[in-house]
Amino acid sequence: MNKKRILVLFPDEWDRAAAVDPRLAAGHEFIFEGFDLFSFPDNARLFTFSARRFVDRMIARYRGSRLAAVVTSDEQFGPFLASLIAEGLGLPHTPLGAVLTLQHKFYARQAFDRIVPDCNPRYGLISRGFRSEPGVPLAFPFYVKPVKAAFSVLARRVDSYESLVRHTDFAWFERAIIERLVKPFGDVMRSHSDYTIEPFSMIAEEIVPGRQVTVNGYVREGRVRLLGTVDSVMYPQTDQFQRFQYPSTLAPEHLARLDEVAIRVLEGVGFTHGVFNIEMRIDTATGAIGLIEVNPRPAGQFYDLFERVDGYSLFDAVLALDSGEEPATPHRAGRDAHAASFVLRDFSGEGLARWPEARDVATLRARHRDVRIMVYPKRGVDLKREMKWLGSYRYAIANLGAATLEAMFHRFDRICADIDFHPASHRRPSVASMLAQGASD
Repeated sequence: MNKKRILVLFPDEWDRAAAVDPRLAAGHEFIFEGFDLFSFPDNARLFTFSARRFVDRMIARYRGSRLAAVVTSDEQFGPFLASLIAEGLGLPHTPLGAVLTLQHKFYARQAFDRIVPDCNPRYGLISRGFRSEPGVPLAFPFYVKPVKAAFSVLARRVDSYESLVRHTDFAWFERAIIERLVKPFGDVMRSHSDYTIEPFSMIAEEIVPGRQVTVNGYVREGRVRLLGTVDSVMYPQTDQFQRFQYPSTLAPEHLARLDEVAIRVLEGVGFTHGVFNIEMRIDTATGAIGLIEVNPRPAGQFYDLFERVDGYSLFDAVLALDSGEEPATPHRAGRDAHAASFVLRDFSGEGLARWPEARDVATLRARHRDVRIMVYPKRGVDLKREMKWLGSYRYAIANLGAATLEAMFHRFDRICADIDFHPASHRRPSVASMLAQGASD
């Protein structure tokens, strides 16, 4: 049997974990291209990376090589590079114009004003190098984030002009990294659209009340298919994700309203092909919806949540869709009724109590064989940068499921007990508090 050859751009830990699944390996050959944007020494390649040269090289390398699909879950470079490369190879792809609009947060907001004005919070541009409070477009407090960024980098609530200045005061090396992270997108946008607002600018956005969720789905031949909504549960008194929980506990009428908004947005921006996820907030008392952002890619962290509950991996859906096929997406056919991706964070900046070696992580995974565990050791400058850019240090993730929410939280509690490198300030949340939090958010 001929294996499908799949080009995976800028793969992360979730892509690589999915690709080694024996069920997929039997029928697929995965080819990885790209580098780690956030870890040294790979990220040193940022300073010489050219989007145009990369696209040309990929097209020349894989033309005539029987590729079935070009896929990516990478937020920073993946969507626009995958669109260009797949188009150059004659393969299914998301229209570049839709990708560029959605990944430029200011142009996306302008599109949302046209398509779903009732769901678009107030916003304004903060120009690079602003020097005084009159240059700030909204009253405090608000959320500020780069016009082009990934993984909530530098997205933060600011309550005063002084906190905004502190948040955007970058050392020369930080500024160099940020500029190189956004330059490839800027180069592509400049050459393919009317480009006037540089992606290094910041955008201010009105704070949106309500429960935060992520609506997931795909579009094939212009037809939108909704797959499921994930609840985004925050650490108490923060805007930092504590877990992503599937399926959502929202009422059916709220889920239907979120789906309606998602369809209007995707059709309105010309998103005719591809897997997507849309972050929104909904006020359950009023039904009002606030649109946060549309990501023209799958969320790799959610791959196995759908597999546990519905019986298929989102990665499977990506492979089928970008190979020109209709994905098989059964409903509630998985082994678990509930699944979640738990994020362990350090808010103190003190770092890990000890440095976990590879064998320590392997032992932890062996104790919890059906749990997908990722560990992210950082210290020194890398730790300080993550604290500034993300507002906390994400040091581990555990994806798991169970028949009930209570059983799932008990399983997470046991995993926390088996981790011996938590920061000293770590306090395990109780099962009762997680049950209460999920019910009240």
